[in-house]
Amino acid sequence: MKGPKKLTIKSWAESDRPREKLMLLGRRVLSDAELLAVLIGSGSREHTAVDLCRQILHECEYDLEKLAALPVKDLCRFKGIGEAKAVTIISALELCYRRSAGGRSRQMVRVRCSRDSFSLMNRYFAGLKQEEFWIILLNRAGRLICKNQVSVGTLGETPVDPKVIFPVVLQHRASSIVLCHNHPSGDLKPSKQDIYLTRQLSAASNLLGISVSDHLIFGTNQYFSFADHDLMP
Repeated sequence: MKGPKKLTIKSWAESDRPREKLMLLGRRVLSDAELLAVLIGSGSREHTAVDLCRQILHECEYDLEKLAALPVKDLCRFKGIGEAKAVTIISALELCYRRSAGGRSRQMVRVRCSRDSFSLMNRYFAGLKQEEFWIILLNRAGRLICKNQVSVGTLGETPVDPKVIFPVVLQHRASSIVLCHNHPSGDLKPSKQDIYLTRQLSAASNLLGISVSDHLIFGTNQYFSFADHDLMP
């Protein structure tokens, strides 16, 4: 005896279909899984788009930040998710973040301590397999002007050239900067090169009347602050 025929989204009541549900009732009534299902359009032979998205969210502990940090290759491990759908999900979540970040930027976020810098930058380093170096540019009141990526390196190092950093700082007329880079290994201890670079950039910035207020090393949802450990020159 054959089992019951699997229901597809098209066989559901119209009000239960994600696209139709959005148009009839508005975006706010849709669950996270349903919104993702609208993005990917279809599922696999075994699962509807909604069921597939529930699986993905379950693996990410229903944390959209964790989902946004997944690389394309990890999303493609779910049967029914190819590169095009993975890129669509990642792009949509990035747009969502930029919309939120844009609102905060317009309100001029204030950076008063290392925790503020960490909260501002942590998502940029989440899940990275290589080192990256960024700077946070602040005005005289300690409010955010912008964030700028300086360099992308390898698993163990990233090159940093002061000649790249300071033209950007001067262009935006920043009064102070926060240095930020990650250690993909998870070891937050500053290397000799990290300490030397901090001193080098601090000395150069002093000549320009600019303050390097902190240097943060990022790990997995944790950080090391030079300022908090009295290591700033």
